[in-house]
Amino acid sequence: MAKTRVGILGYGNLGRGVELACGQNDDLELVALFTRRDPATLAVLTEGVPVYSADDMAAHKDDVDVLVLCGGSARDLPEQTPECAGLFNVVDSFDTHANIPVHFANVDVAARAAGTVAVISAGWDPGMFSLARLYAGSVLPEGRDYTFWGRGVSQGHSDAIRRIEGVADARQYTVPVPAALEAVRNGENPELTTRQKHTRECYVVAKDGADKAAIERAIVEMPNYFADYDTTVTFIAQEELDRDHAGIPHGGSVIRSGVTGENGQHKHVVEYSLALDSNPEFTGSVLAACARAAHRMSQEGQVGCKTLFDIPPAYLSSQSDEELRARML
Repeated sequence: MAKTRVGILGYGNLGRGVELACGQNDDLELVALFTRRDPATLAVLTEGVPVYSADDMAAHKDDVDVLVLCGGSARDLPEQTPECAGLFNVVDSFDTHANIPVHFANVDVAARAAGTVAVISAGWDPGMFSLARLYAGSVLPEGRDYTFWGRGVSQGHSDAIRRIEGVADARQYTVPVPAALEAVRNGENPELTTRQKHTRECYVVAKDGADKAAIERAIVEMPNYFADYDTTVTFIAQEELDRDHAGIPHGGSVIRSGVTGENGQHKHVVEYSLALDSNPEFTGSVLAACARAAHRMSQEGQVGCKTLFDIPPAYLSSQSDEELRARML
């Protein structure tokens, strides 16, 4: 079996999730880790995998079939993905929904110039949830989509808080509003604002001497992340954060409520749900599957930026077309 040689840029929670996913797939081989830290300081889970400085990526472009980018959406990926797409086929998990069109356009220019494939916004939302919305909306054109996240830790939102001056550490929980979720599942098709669907809970460790009022203001007013939600900010000690908020669970539901029939008299509710013990490990598993697909598309001669909408479902699987038809169809 010809294996896809995978490289990882960034060795935090998500990077380790991709690493673990490679270990679960016989057709994926982790061949390199790239880091902005001192490579000698990384304790790697997979024995024998070399660790290189991120500054040395260009020297290894021929050793990697697909580079999986595991940085944050706030500041890392907008620069890293176009830059790395100039060297490698890449996959990222860019999750700032409002900025996906701009990110796509920037990455597409770089990938087409280099003749590479770049899969962006792969994960569970955007990603798996995006597919659920597309499939259900295609089947039920007369209807409405609802997406609920949590209760769970958002890695991207937590990272955005940690980038604020004066913040030492943070966890952010996204919490569905129970009454809104119940109304949707009952097929009531309510009109819901962003604020009516979710609240956000932020647990923040401030650095010594930091202006907590300024930190709270920066959080609740942050566009695309918190400004449109009822957000609570609670300052706690590092010990409490480590004790009570060490896990990274998440999940949620995509619900399509639609009608069929001559007068729309028949109601239908389609729901796709996830309950995740580890957000980064599940997201890493999606990225690994997309790395497989990116390599296949590249081998076919495809170039440019792609999303999960552009990937044939069979390309995500390690099984052959014959196996898929026999076992899953």
